[in-house]
Order: sequence, then structure tokens, then C-alpha cells
Amino acid sequence: MKILLIGEYSRLHNSLKEGLTAIGHDVTLIADGDGFKDYPVDIKIKNKYKRGFGKFIKRLVYKLFKIDLNSLAIRQQFETNKPHLVGYDIVQLINENAFKTVPSVEKRLLEFIFQNNKSVFLLSCGCDFPSVQYAFAKKFKYSVLTPFFENKVSKKAFFPVLKYMEESYVNLHTYIYKNIQGVIASDMDYHLPLEHHAQYLGFIPNPVNTEKIVKIDNPIDDKIVIFHGINTDNYYKKGNDIFEKALDIISKNYANKVNIITTRNIPYSDYLNHYKKAHILLDMVYAYDQGYNALEAMAAGKVVFTGAEQEWLEYYNLKKNTVVINAEPEIQSLVEQLEWLINNPEQIGIISKNARRFIEDKHNYINIAHEYVTLWTQRISKN
Repeated sequence: MKILLIGEYSRLHNSLKEGLTAIGHDVTLIADGDGFKDYPVDIKIKNKYKRGFGKFIKRLVYKLFKIDLNSLAIRQQFETNKPHLVGYDIVQLINENAFKTVPSVEKRLLEFIFQNNKSVFLLSCGCDFPSVQYAFAKKFKYSVLTPFFENKVSKKAFFPVLKYMEESYVNLHTYIYKNIQGVIASDMDYHLPLEHHAQYLGFIPNPVNTEKIVKIDNPIDDKIVIFHGINTDNYYKKGNDIFEKALDIISKNYANKVNIITTRNIPYSDYLNHYKKAHILLDMVYAYDQGYNALEAMAAGKVVFTGAEQEWLEYYNLKKNTVVINAEPEIQSLVEQLEWLINNPEQIGIISKNARRFIEDKHNYINIAHEYVTLWTQRISKN
């Protein structure tokens, strides 16, 4: 089949493309490379107003005239690439804002996609209206909105999440759902909000290309290395404040047993150097399932503190803390789980092996590609 993947989020579509290509499909990926991560794409959409003077001008023009220069620039690039965006058997959007433009422009771009391709599917990946609405109604016991509810962040700072509740984005959501074949969840945090939705097709785990991720064997020669890499833009959203408070306690009580590495906004190459040394990696607390950073760390054999709630355990028929550590937003809970690993270092090796095996078994990129193709073709055959 000829397949077009629109948008990128933490390498999901890159990994899926690698799987689909491996089983014989013709795949094109159009995206901005997921911002500073700059993942490879076939058709590059450049964000010219992301930082520096360009960002200042964009904000000024929007404030004065309510015109989003970035959306206009993306629309222009889209127009240039129109001949390469037609005639696909399958198109998949990474989420409800795949082109990262304002809703009025997004709708115009998607209208062309819907009119010039056979079947369009949507991923629930990253924030979207169903997941944000579900979280806003406090149906999760905790979520990415918890820091907002606790007044740790302002409404303005949380706009990238809260925007999906605004009328223009709700209207975009409705328009998309009227034109797609169906929606697929990429992990448990998106599966639960969609579980009883009429257009929900099911949950397919994130694909991980383990051929590109080498398991790092890190014997514990002296101290246990704990790595906490912070992106300050997501500080509260990821629960980094809670991790830091837990680490303060650990550093005082176990200074002779642990080496704690905390970084902030460092280049990816530096991040990798610290990451490779680590036995334990602290990812995030406000999740029921693992995001891409956690999955890749698990594939590398790290013991990851991230989302692994009861719903996730039941789905995969796993026992708690055997593959990954469920990081709840409670300081004492995090301290106790870190202490358990520090005092039982043999568990680090056991969980490391289990984590790698789990990724190979449940997230294999070729198997996941087959799952997508099966789901797409089954849905199309019913219409």
C-alpha cells in the first residue's frame, strides 16, 4: 500500500514507517521532525518562528493583528508540497493538530488531505480533545492536568494542553472525526478516554525499533547511578518537582550508595552520555503508561520510573515493579521505591532484563506495523 504519515511525536511515526517499509509498503512521512528533536522526515515542514527574533515577531504580529505567522508559513509549505500529498491508500494523522497550525488553517490543510486520498485515520497521541476532556473531568486519579489543578502552573503556561478545550479546537476535533475512518490509541492514557467512543478502533502499542537501540549492560561496580534529565518547559507537567524532592531525601540518606545526575535543558548528545551511565532513569509521574522516552530507556535496559498503573498491568498481565516502576506523584512512595532498589541492587539487573524483553515482545516495530495494517484494512473493508 501507499501510505502517508502526517506529523511526528517522539519518533512514533519514524518507527512505524521503518516497520511498514520492512513489510513491503511505500511510506512517506511529512512533519517538522518534532521540533528540536529533528527526527528524519521525507517532507520537511519548517517552523521558522520557534525561537529568537522570529518568535518575538510572531508574538508581536499575533498580539496586534491576531495573525499566526507560523501557520501561514506552514500553509505556504503545504501548498508547495501538494503534488506529493495525493493518491495515498492510507493517511494517518499523528494527532488532532498534526500540522501544528491554528484550527482555521489546520482545517483547510486537512480538507485537501481528505479530498485527495482514500482513507484517513487518526492517532490519539499527545494531547487531544478526548484525553484533555477526560483529564479535565478528573476521571484519571492523576494526569498531566494535575499540576494545573494544584495551581503549580498558570493557565497561560498550560495553554498547549488546555487549548484543546477551546471552541475552535473542539470544532476542529468534530470536523476531523466526521472525515476519518476511525481513531487509534497509542497507549493507555489515550485508550481509557476513547474506550466507549463510536469511532474508536482500538489500542496499538507504540512501535520501537530495537534494532537501533542497543541494550546497555551496566554492572554496578560502586554506586548506583540515578539519572534525572529535566526539560524545564515540562517541569511540572512531568512531575520533575516531585522527583527532585524525593532525590533530596535519597541523596542525604544514601550518599555512599548512589550517584545522582540531574541535568537541565542539555543538548541531546550530552543527555545520551549521562543516560548511558545510568542504572535508574526518572521519566515522569503523571501517566498510566509509558511514553517514548521511557520505552527507549527500557529497551536500553534501564530501570525506569514512569507510568505503569493497574490498568496497564492488567492489560499486559504483569506484576507490579517487574518491568518498570510505577512512579506515582507522591514523594514518600518514590523514596520507598528508590530505597528498595538501592537496598536490593540485584533487582536492578532483573528489571533491566525484563524491560528489554518486554519491549522486544510487546513493542516490536515490525509486529506493530502488521497490527496497523490489519486494523486499517479491516476498517476499510467494512465501509
